[in-house]
Amino acid sequence: MKKYNLVTPEGTKDLLFEDCLAHRKVEEILSRSFAARGFQEVVTPAIEFYDVMDPAVSGINPEIMYKTVDHHGRLIVLRPDSTMPIARLASTRLQNQPKPLRLYYTQAVYRNHPGLTGRQDENMETGVELLGAGGRRADLEAVLTAVEALSQCIPDFRLELGHAGFFKALAAQLPVSAEKREEIREIVEAKNYAALNSLLDELPASPSVSAMRRLPRLFGGEEVFSQAEPLCITDEARGMLEYLRTLYKDLANLGLKERLMVDLSLVQRNDYYTGIVFSAYTENWGDAVLMGGRYDKLLENFQCPMPAVGFSINVTAVAKLLLEKGKIQKPKAPDVLVHGENGYELQALLYASRLVEQGGSCENSVFLSLEEAKEYAAQRGIGEIVLVSDAVKRITVDEKGGKKA
Repeated sequence: MKKYNLVTPEGTKDLLFEDCLAHRKVEEILSRSFAARGFQEVVTPAIEFYDVMDPAVSGINPEIMYKTVDHHGRLIVLRPDSTMPIARLASTRLQNQPKPLRLYYTQAVYRNHPGLTGRQDENMETGVELLGAGGRRADLEAVLTAVEALSQCIPDFRLELGHAGFFKALAAQLPVSAEKREEIREIVEAKNYAALNSLLDELPASPSVSAMRRLPRLFGGEEVFSQAEPLCITDEARGMLEYLRTLYKDLANLGLKERLMVDLSLVQRNDYYTGIVFSAYTENWGDAVLMGGRYDKLLENFQCPMPAVGFSINVTAVAKLLLEKGKIQKPKAPDVLVHGENGYELQALLYASRLVEQGGSCENSVFLSLEEAKEYAAQRGIGEIVLVSDAVKRITVDEKGGKKA
């Protein structure tokens, strides 16, 4: 039987040195940004009961979840989404807290991608959830918080704005089953015009079919709203479009017009969104680096109904982009290597501790000879050795491990 003890599972990777620095930098920047806006950090377990992620509520395909059972035989999953567990948390541990709840998180999510298509199964995400706040003010705050936070990491991105209800309002008029409606949603999300036309050609001609056929092309600037007006076949759709137009103008007045796009075919993978949805994209990354939206019905499923809006940022993606752009410096070698001669090991350890207390950085030598210490220091790029014996002596090391004159 083949052993897999020298590789990581498909869709995962080890993080080394610069990768870790990049992840920590992104996490620290985003955490500071969220905390400055009054959000407080929470962490949920990496494993949750399958019922928390109920596909009928979340819209998450069961096939992408990593599943196992606990010792009682109950089905559990590795967390594929952070919003659902935080909804559970808010409905139980935070039920009596003043509203709105301003929460942020930094934690990994796990999704099985059999085809991979360049995606990882394990991704670190950080994001916010604004729970118990509905309406325009909360929507504006969520979008602006997302833009401000992401801008501190990667300033060159575009933000796409849509409304989850717009697709649902049009799709509800189609004479198709729920399964076929979901197939249409996936096609619209992929902007696969040919597949959409083929599917819609099977249906009788109607205003709703014509509107759905046009939906993936409703992408661009403010002109999209006038293009979409004839497609609003219900009062509900007209109301959504007008609200989105108002929000777009507000965001433009906040200085975001240059990076803002309207996409009425923006239908997020998760089915719990009910209002505005938004995503951020940047060059050299094929998927969204930020996704969010309003989900006013989700917490009803946890017996704690309240409006809510939030977003998540793909830390793994942002960290990789920073590395590719040379924004992360390589880990710096310690200032000195402290080496104690035989019999002076304890004094060397104490000397190293004092250096650290004074704000310096050092490594303690574990080598028996000074020559071994010099060779190691040269390999690590440590420019100086502090030799501790009956006296303290400083030795400068060249790149070959020898003394400099």
